[in-house]
Amino acid sequence: MKSPLVKIFSSDNSPRLEYVAGIILEDILGLSWEIIYDKRRLGNHPVINYSSDNIKNSFKISPDSLLFETEIKLREITVNQWKGLPVFFQTSSDSDLPFDIFAASFFLISRYEEYLEFQPDEFGRFPASSSLAFKNGFLGIPVVDLWAKEMAKAFLKRFQTLAFKRNKYSALLTIDVDQPFAYLGKGLIRSIGGLFHDIKNNKNHTGDRYRTLTGRENDPFKVFDYIIENVQKNNSDVRFFFPVGNYSKYDKNPSWKNDEYRELIRGIANKYDTGLHPSFFAAENTSMINTETVRMKTILGKEIISSRFHFVRLFMPKSYRSIHNAGIFEDYSMGYPDEPGFRAGIARPYFFYDLSEDHQTSLKIIPFQVMDGTLYNYKSLDPAVSKEVIQKLINETRKVGGLFVSIWHNTSLLDNQEWHDWREVFEFMLKNQNNDNLS
Repeated sequence: MKSPLVKIFSSDNSPRLEYVAGIILEDILGLSWEIIYDKRRLGNHPVINYSSDNIKNSFKISPDSLLFETEIKLREITVNQWKGLPVFFQTSSDSDLPFDIFAASFFLISRYEEYLEFQPDEFGRFPASSSLAFKNGFLGIPVVDLWAKEMAKAFLKRFQTLAFKRNKYSALLTIDVDQPFAYLGKGLIRSIGGLFHDIKNNKNHTGDRYRTLTGRENDPFKVFDYIIENVQKNNSDVRFFFPVGNYSKYDKNPSWKNDEYRELIRGIANKYDTGLHPSFFAAENTSMINTETVRMKTILGKEIISSRFHFVRLFMPKSYRSIHNAGIFEDYSMGYPDEPGFRAGIARPYFFYDLSEDHQTSLKIIPFQVMDGTLYNYKSLDPAVSKEVIQKLINETRKVGGLFVSIWHNTSLLDNQEWHDWREVFEFMLKNQNNDNLS
């Protein structure tokens, strides 16, 4: 049954309202809609009254001023509870919802708080601990999706002819290849230097380096056969991200000109979706983004459309503007390095809204919920607890028919005793994220 057109009445034009209405009504609930500014054009349609006016038989949401503003300013936000969910931007007593779902969703999805002053972490990033979601204990749930579901229930009581779509859960594994090789691909000077460093410091892997460089053993970081074997075994969707930036304190990848590295990138890209992993400093340097995009395009012989920033180093809105201007149309950086959860409060892709210029762009954001390094580095969790964290995030994402996205690194899945337990976590996740009976 086709659902009738929903009309939103608003007394003022607002690109912010248009943006967030598209996400909630269309992307999540599957409704057709339009915004009307003249009551005479409402007709015989389900109506959301997003104004202070009274409209008979409408579904009223008393608007907060946020979506009608053009500036970005600090807000005093109080979080309350409604139907077991955190809510903010409370509405008037005659509203059909106790909070402005459009303004609250926009605040989270646009990452409004990241445009304000904040205390950055050691790498200049916006830390999870500074977010409204973390401070109020709801970072672990896709609250925007859950709000939309509750709104649909309330909406249906008023307009029984509405039909909402059923969102289908899916999962995506993403692999950041920060260091594809332990010993290969370093060039003559770096290889000789590394060998002498091992000898001088009595490193046990001096022999490993020598045997790898002479072709007698496989490079220990080269675990792609293992990753691909498990991807195929679990019928998982996967995307790889490779860096091609210059060597630095934070960037340890081989030169983009290295033949072994190019061969690896091309080999993976021939079978799986492959994107750019912009270097540490590229997040705030447009020319670096352009250079690295051209390098990857040269290696693969085709346009590069996807990216994820190294160290998940993301600055709003400059980083997104830079990659978009470089011809990239999808980014996978929306998530916290220091905490698992839903950074934008939503469990599905959406288009980036440039708050400084107040308009929606064509850059698609694909949020992730968990990263391997968050669990064992930032949180210092053991593998057993990490499985519980991952399972809860899978369950929350499945509950709303969202997209569960994880980040793993090839160096987290080495074939040795140190990383054996994390291989077990990796295999557990792949099995559970793709099996509807294991929620």
